[in-house]
Amino acid sequence: MRVTPHIAAIGTAVPTHDIHAAFIDWAERQLPEREARVFARMAARAGIDHRWSVLPAEHGSPVGATGFYAAQPHPGTAARMALYAQAAPMLALAAIADLRAQVALDGITHLVVASCTGFVAPGVDQIIARTLGLPGGVERTLIGFMGCYAAVAALRTARHIVRSEPAARVLVVTVELSTLHLQADRALEPLLAMLQFGDGAAAALVTATPQGLAIGQPFSATLPEAAELIRWDITDRGFAMHLSGEVPGRISTALRDPALVATLTGGRTVDRWAVHAGGRSILDAVEHALALPVDALDDSRAVLAANGNMSSATLMFVLARVLRGVPVEHGIALAFGPGLAAEGLAFASAA
Repeated sequence: MRVTPHIAAIGTAVPTHDIHAAFIDWAERQLPEREARVFARMAARAGIDHRWSVLPAEHGSPVGATGFYAAQPHPGTAARMALYAQAAPMLALAAIADLRAQVALDGITHLVVASCTGFVAPGVDQIIARTLGLPGGVERTLIGFMGCYAAVAALRTARHIVRSEPAARVLVVTVELSTLHLQADRALEPLLAMLQFGDGAAAALVTATPQGLAIGQPFSATLPEAAELIRWDITDRGFAMHLSGEVPGRISTALRDPALVATLTGGRTVDRWAVHAGGRSILDAVEHALALPVDALDDSRAVLAANGNMSSATLMFVLARVLRGVPVEHGIALAFGPGLAAEGLAFASAA
């Protein structure tokens, strides 16, 4: 009989530099007057109050006169990756420290790290392992460039490890520095896409001990003819995010398919939803398509308001709120990302 893996606890961390208001001011100045008014209205309705950045606050706004993006052209990919190599491990370690304040992290056997906003070798996984003093025999897995649903892939990987090795103690880390990839766009849609993203990291301990949230059956689904709707392009000026305005509509249409809904829910009543806070319109699409109660996505909306979309770290922030809430009988974690694909898994409070 296989054991049931559990998320014992989740630690989270964001930088201290709030860049949301400065970005809105900058973005409005990139647009003609009419489109600037549209941007301002949509920014006000985005459901985001704060977004945090690792870009240094002592230089003021990243788009200000002395900020990282002050010069034209903007810094190249090499400069952005140099910042990633320094800041990503530090932010990940801050999340691990928050996790350690909740649960003992001795005896780690496996380390799973997910990130899509940078590259460095030796990898973030090795930097974390070395800084934590983990033994050289700890098995490391790096999940790269999967985007917003990578948290599901990371937790699913930890689930497989614990099911095959019941004594395993798996440290799962997601860390994203989306603000390193500002693009010099002067069009409405890409600026609205950039409006969503901030930096953040999360860390979870997954073991067979019945504590926290039990990880249930994972699921995956790819929406047909939607591959170009969400994508990253690696350019000489960072990673360019393409987030089509068609995404919420496609998600809404997909979630009205009874077969897909049955795949997501396992045919059972869901009493808690943990949906990746990819944006207000995406959360609205999920809520309306599934006919959810108006408070069903409160955890997701709270994370969006406080942090924006932190790519793979976002769902972990939502699950951290779930852990602090009332017991769950049958919950569903769900995220959307490049492909256009959906990834998720079932969860429940420990027995």
